Amino acid sequence: MLQHGVTNSLETWYAYGFVEGLKKDYRLILVDARGHGRSDKPHDPKDYDLKLRVSDILAVMDDAGVDKAHYLGYSMGGRIGFGLVQYALERFHSFAIGGMGANVTNTDIPPESRIAVLRQGMATYVANAEKTEGPMEAKRKERLLQNDPEALIAATLAPNGTDGVEPLLPGLELSFLLYCGDADGFYPAAKAAGEAIPGAVFVTLPGLNHGEVSRAGEQVLPHVTKFLKEATAKVGAGR
Repeated sequence: MLQHGVTNSLETWYAYGFVEGLKKDYRLILVDARGHGRSDKPHDPKDYDLKLRVSDILAVMDDAGVDKAHYLGYSMGGRIGFGLVQYALERFHSFAIGGMGANVTNTDIPPESRIAVLRQGMATYVANAEKTEGPMEAKRKERLLQNDPEALIAATLAPNGTDGVEPLLPGLELSFLLYCGDADGFYPAAKAAGEAIPGAVFVTLPGLNHGEVSRAGEQVLPHVTKFLKEATAKVGAGR
């Protein structure tokens, strides 16, 4: 199961090499999170409750006839991953979570700042991103412009929902990978989660911020593939 971050869609996994790098060895199930891609885009924050997001993942798994899966999620997808740890741990073999800690505020960008830009529309959002980061690739810009800003605002305003997951981390017995850029505002929380989970693998991506890591498939994939190979071997051995 692969779950993207906010403002992205399942196309992100194709764009940055994850599908190509994983499809030979795994059956991949990619999900457009509610409010993104081809999924519905409600404008009420209550429709982005974490339990609903968790139920979305489980519904897709059930529809695909998958009882148990490995999970890879970045940013918002990582938050949903921690929600799955909290509410549906028995459905997963392992978790690989990028750019996210166990229980942190909605974003490493102040929510009010993100909302203020989104209220001006996606063109302004893209222009602001380019002002901060420099020119972006055409296909990434196209994907961003397809977003519904009101849906993104509602998702940003939704409660965190993972305040009960931290006490569970020291008792986890499944394979867990966390990765994060050390220039990412989420880095301290991600590292703390890695230290709390027994046997967790924590990968630091030097000099990269939150957005850069989401696009750094060439750097992230070797860690993910190594982790999944080892996690799959443990599953096969009944561990």
